[in-house]
Amino acid sequence: MDKAKRRTKKTLVGIVGGMLLIVGVIAIPYPGPGWLIVFTALAILGTEFHWAKRILIFAKGKYDRWQEWLAAQHFAVKAFFWCMTAAVVVVTLWLLNGYGFMNKLLGFGWDWIESPLPIPGK
Repeated sequence: MDKAKRRTKKTLVGIVGGMLLIVGVIAIPYPGPGWLIVFTALAILGTEFHWAKRILIFAKGKYDRWQEWLAAQHFAVKAFFWCMTAAVVVVTLWLLNGYGFMNKLLGFGWDWIESPLPIPGK
């Protein structure tokens, strides 16, 4: 592969992998595939960047150890982490005005449910 093609490939892998990594990191605290997206992004980046391979191996090891630790915990500890995850989702929906949208759509008239953040176009 000539130098220009190699540089183009490395740039594209960096852009796609980097964007996917940002999405994955944002998705981590939410239910769903946050860690899967992060690991996929690191695998993509790892095809061109050695540092990404090292981080992928390190992160997968830490993730596996976390899962083993959590599985060995009492129900109360597991429930605490579930509740914290649910709280992150609820607060995020509130801040992004998800509840305010439903409030207007359903016509409840509950002003207290609106996001405290300024909403563009409002």
